[in-house]
This record gives sequence, C-alpha cells and structure tokens, in this order.
Amino acid sequence: MVDGDQPGLEAMLRGDPGLARARSERVTHFDPPVHRATLLHYVAANGVESHRQRTPANAAAIATALLDAGADADATASLYGGECTVMSMLVSSCHPANAGVQCALIDLLVDRGAAVESRGEGRWTSPLMAALAFSYLDAARTLVRRGARVDHVAAAAGLNLVGQMRRLLPESDADSRHRALALAGQMGHTEAARLLLDTGEDPDRYNPAGLHAHATPLHHAALAGHLETVRLLAERGARLDIRDKLWDATPLGWAIHGGRNDVEAWLRSRG
Repeated sequence: MVDGDQPGLEAMLRGDPGLARARSERVTHFDPPVHRATLLHYVAANGVESHRQRTPANAAAIATALLDAGADADATASLYGGECTVMSMLVSSCHPANAGVQCALIDLLVDRGAAVESRGEGRWTSPLMAALAFSYLDAARTLVRRGARVDHVAAAAGLNLVGQMRRLLPESDADSRHRALALAGQMGHTEAARLLLDTGEDPDRYNPAGLHAHATPLHHAALAGHLETVRLLAERGARLDIRDKLWDATPLGWAIHGGRNDVEAWLRSRG
C-alpha cells in the first residue's frame, strides 16, 4: 500500500478478502500502543508506524481497491489518545497534502460513505477542525463543499469567512472566539483577526489545546510569513518579546526558523 503496489495489493485482497476490514495488532510507541488500524487508515499516512507514513502518487487507486474489497470508509482506530476516523487522519496529514492527493481522497471517502462531521472520540473528531488546525485550507474547503457545517466562529475564522463570523459572533462562547483568533493568526486571515480583536480578544493569550497551545497567534503568523497579520497583532498590543512554552523562542525566532525574511526584517525594525 505505502509503496503504491496496486497489483500486489489486489492479489492479496483476492486471496484473503478479510484483509480489507482486518485490524492491526502491532505494538507501537504511540498512544495507545495498539492502534488497531485498518489498512485504509494507512492511506491517511498519519498516526500509525512512522516509517509507513508515506503517500504514493496512486493513493486514490489504492484506497479504491480497499473500498471495493469491503473496507469501511468510516472506520475508527485508536490513535492520538482517542478513536479517529480515516477522514480526520487524512485531512491533518502532510503526506497526502504534499503528494497532491488529499482532496481527491476526501472526495473518494465521502463518495463511499465517510462522514464529514464529527465522529469518534478524543481531540480529533471533527475533520474540518483537524484540517484547519494543521493549515490545510484546501482540504477544509473540500470538506465544506462536501457538506461539512460551518456553524461556529472558529471554523468561520479558519476559512476566512468574515461575513459568517459577524453572524456567529453574537452567540459564540469564549472558547470558540479563542480558537478563532488562533486560527486567524496561523492562517494569515488578517480581517478575521481584526474582527476578533475589535471584540476584545487578547492577542497575547496562548492558543487553546489542540491548536498548538505552546505559542501565541503572533508566533504562528510569524512562522508562516503572514506579515500583514503580524503587523496587525503587534499594532494591537501583542508582545514582541513573548516566548513560546516549548522552544523558549520569540516570534522573531520563529520567523527566522521559518525563513521569513520580510517578517524578520519588520520585527527587527520594531526593536
């Protein structure tokens, strides 16, 4: 599967049809150690054995072979301390994104019955929020196109739907607004961030759990090279000397690490 050997996979599935729904018994260093993944989970290239987290160019054909053989498009496995679907793992993985097949795989899974709304247990139950947490905007937009609801301000901010944010803000809770600013900073959605700051969100608050909570919106905007958003956050009072909780680095350090020369220059110009 991870090498893209479609004929070999199809021959094995013909020889043992039960493979399509079989569960792994491997013991790993992940949480929990026995992930119980199906073969389809390996298409997501996320949460199982690290050396098997690879995405061949024909990943959609591999997934189709498994689904044709009876794989459950909405199966969950024990990953990242919870129960995660193939979809939630797929949309938060760099491997299918870098291979250019992430959105095609989303469409395939939905066509075969996978849910686009929350399913499973733990932190990564929502495919839409998982995609946004890892900045896979194309994947998030594909999920919305396939029916995922944008019914809270954090999702709207991540998708840069400022008009929808205005409609949702009056009834939003503090946690959703906190998540919204974290996503707006990370994704470089400056007008979304401006709207949240106008409503009183604190630019210096560390991001919430599940959204890289060791750092602030300014750290993430600097790392991603979102100069306009960096300038907005700084102008609205974000501290330039604040340090993240993991690497003990300032936003300037994150800009340097990301090779964001324009952000680095601007932050240096601010002292």
